[in-house]
Amino acid sequence: MKILAVELSSENRSVALLDNGELAGHAAEAGGRRVIGLVEDALKQAGWEREAVETIALGLGPGSYTGIRGAISFAQGWQLGRDVRLLGLSSVDCLVTQAASEKITGPVNIVIDAQRNEFYLARFLLGSGGPQVVEPLRLAALAEIEKLSAAGEKIIGPDIHPWFPNAHNIYPSAASLGALAETRSNFISGDKLEPIYLRETAFKKAPPSRIIP
Repeated sequence: MKILAVELSSENRSVALLDNGELAGHAAEAGGRRVIGLVEDALKQAGWEREAVETIALGLGPGSYTGIRGAISFAQGWQLGRDVRLLGLSSVDCLVTQAASEKITGPVNIVIDAQRNEFYLARFLLGSGGPQVVEPLRLAALAEIEKLSAAGEKIIGPDIHPWFPNAHNIYPSAASLGALAETRSNFISGDKLEPIYLRETAFKKAPPSRIIP
């Protein structure tokens, strides 16, 4: 399966091309470069035409809402034009895969900034048998993560050093996302893709307009 993986949920944005599990092309950049530029660089590196892509795998977060929305819009447009299969994957699962590839083992806390002095938190046990979920993803207050850090627990995640200096800074990568996609077959249509966002939407309906006679 020829996969284009797109991971834009952190400041370290990346895309990767995988051919039956082998990395064929990769492009990454911190900042706001458009995703299509990264994709074109990876395609050129791999020697692929756009038509070669069979599946697009997306990191759906949690993380940068703007980046994730941009990735979704990109995939929806590509599917309309070329009828590829789409996979939406958790960027937390991507981080776990990345951590395992870096030989991190034992209990770990995946921590991602959720703004408002809150963090996304998920706990895993990493070992030779593959990652095991200890506690699924949820929102946690800053004080709770500080307590885990003070207790000496492993904390890993993107851009979390400002809060937790002893944490292991790690970013979800498109290469890890693509490797994860190789194990999945739960394809989805573009209109069903949604960012992973645990907060309820604070939406207030506007009052009806007054008609002045």
